[in-house]
Amino acid sequence: MNYDDIRPYEDHEVNHYINVLLKDEVFQEVLRFIFKDDNQRLAAQKALAQIQTVEELQLSFMYTLIKDWIIDKTTSGISWSGLEHLDLSKSYLFISNHRDIILDSAILNYIIVNAGMNTTEVAIGNNLLIYDWILHAVKLNRAFVVKRNLPARELLLASKKLSNYIREAVTKRNRSVWLAQREGRTKDGCDQTQQALLKMLNLSNTKDFAEGFRELQIVPLSISYEREPCGISKVEELYKRECSGYEKTQADDMKSMAFGLTRPKGRVHFAFGKPIDAPLDEFAKAETVNESIQQLASYIDLRIYRNYKLWPNNYLAADLLNGKEEHADKVDDATREKFSELLEDLVQTIGEGDPERQQELFMQMYANPVLNAEK
Repeated sequence: MNYDDIRPYEDHEVNHYINVLLKDEVFQEVLRFIFKDDNQRLAAQKALAQIQTVEELQLSFMYTLIKDWIIDKTTSGISWSGLEHLDLSKSYLFISNHRDIILDSAILNYIIVNAGMNTTEVAIGNNLLIYDWILHAVKLNRAFVVKRNLPARELLLASKKLSNYIREAVTKRNRSVWLAQREGRTKDGCDQTQQALLKMLNLSNTKDFAEGFRELQIVPLSISYEREPCGISKVEELYKRECSGYEKTQADDMKSMAFGLTRPKGRVHFAFGKPIDAPLDEFAKAETVNESIQQLASYIDLRIYRNYKLWPNNYLAADLLNGKEEHADKVDDATREKFSELLEDLVQTIGEGDPERQQELFMQMYANPVLNAEK
């Protein structure tokens, strides 16, 4: 099967597309934004122009960029758990909750490279490929394209191709893959796996239900940010949808990508679950494939909820919403003061509408991971 329309760039294409990027005026603006010092920017351009392979690009340039420009500048440190469940020489299908357009997969790759694994291939929706430079940048970094908003017949064909591509990556090319559990980021903090995602993966299954999903080596991954990336933007979107049937634009997606990269995120934790194996035999006993899919989706959710790292902000929001102090022992005065400032900043930033409802949506976003874990 020919995957040229969706696959990442290959090594023999890398130097060509890097040099295409370096001639792009908008990409030059991006470099000026990252490297304030002209000498640093020129040195980065020179280094990029000489890169010949994907691995060289990711390990010599992207790894350092993620650490210096994102982790060191915008987080209070990253941590991870559960990698002992994985054989670092094998490939996996990481299915995670989705909180930030770029950060989720970027930090995942930073972590697994640190552990001695190769970087994953990453799914990205074509709705985000707004400019040519974005397309080139992501495909140079092992991103493959998910085609969206197609007519029904075209969508089915595209889904089959995507399913085959992912299965071949994991089972034949020993390449791990990252997928978000849903289309679009979670806005309300209630992470839930879309059954359509699992149905798409099953389109390439030539074996029985259990064996077909077992060979994909699905690892549920819980991504937890102490401060929600784009938290105010997410609440503003939810609030406007409630009030006026808000329609998101490409400009909104660009703003979200920029905010996610540059805004403070506090502490960040990635929790890797065990590859899903034995439960698949139980799910396969359901009367229909749809029921088996539903049970698998619920199981992925369960693992993500249980492994999700809860921060004091999460406990405080849950207590504020239910008017009790059930988690008071997990919240200090500094957390209360900072969260109060975030609520005020939210109202001032949105600038219009019902401030109480806006703050309620903000608190729900932080509280829902607690409620899910406790359920």
